[in-house]
Amino acid sequence: MGNSSGHTLPAAGKETALRYALMLTGGFMLAEVIGGVMLNSLALLSDAAHMFTDVAALAIALAAIRVGRRAVDDKRTFGYHRFEILAAAFNALLLFGVAAYILYEAWQRWSNPPAVQTTGVLVIAVLGAIVNLVSMRLLSSGKDSSLNIKGAYLEVWSDLLGSIGVIVGALVIRFTGWNWVDTVIAVAIGLWVLPRTWILLKETLNILLEGVPEGIDLPQLKQALLDLPGVVSVHELHVWAVSSAKTSLSAHVAYDPQTANPGAILEVVNQLLEKQFEITHTTIQLEAEVCGKGVADAPSAGADHWKATV
Repeated sequence: MGNSSGHTLPAAGKETALRYALMLTGGFMLAEVIGGVMLNSLALLSDAAHMFTDVAALAIALAAIRVGRRAVDDKRTFGYHRFEILAAAFNALLLFGVAAYILYEAWQRWSNPPAVQTTGVLVIAVLGAIVNLVSMRLLSSGKDSSLNIKGAYLEVWSDLLGSIGVIVGALVIRFTGWNWVDTVIAVAIGLWVLPRTWILLKETLNILLEGVPEGIDLPQLKQALLDLPGVVSVHELHVWAVSSAKTSLSAHVAYDPQTANPGAILEVVNQLLEKQFEITHTTIQLEAEVCGKGVADAPSAGADHWKATV
């Protein structure tokens, strides 16, 4: 049985970026809540609600990094990397709840929209856009290495669009007096977040269900293994992810002992998986003859088999 493993965790610099982004976003969220209540702006409250989900996402991402560093023990043989995915799923569900509340509140206000104090709304929204830009800059370097950080980055990006929407709405109200525009902007922000939230939830559920990770074509991977010299069958093939940065694979690989030796087969299999599919955590069972579970793949093979452990 061959094993190789690689653990990809966000660097200390990314944790610092998360901390600064959390402080900026959390502080400004409070300002938006106070401003939305005082200025009668549902759009501003909507943006503050989404900024609250940003705060939650950033806090969870930060906690996930720290929990994920905990060492493997006798009860958690994969460590605590899965906490990142649980956190991302919670964040997605939270986003759905916030969007539903905003849409409900907009429905209540539609028939009788309150007057909006546009000057204060404009000032807060512009400052909010600046905060979002700074936070996006802080998170941009880590968004491709972690599903959790990616989720937080997309949250902030969505809020930037929300701030722009609030600015546009405030300007329209200022020059036309159409207070209902504030409600329309709030609904637009609420609807904008739903498709992206669904995508995030699907990604996290796929990992929790141990589905094949995004970006890996299982038939292509299997064929690549079968194309290796000396390999006659690949079966019991499983590919899953413990977290967004940790993909694992297990498989039975039958080889022709007349043309290849187990050590060489194991080496080329792991090299192919690492270079072509970026999979470094593997468990490979080598078989000189196909075992009973793989007879369907190679019906001419005998039932008796020899398992090589390297």
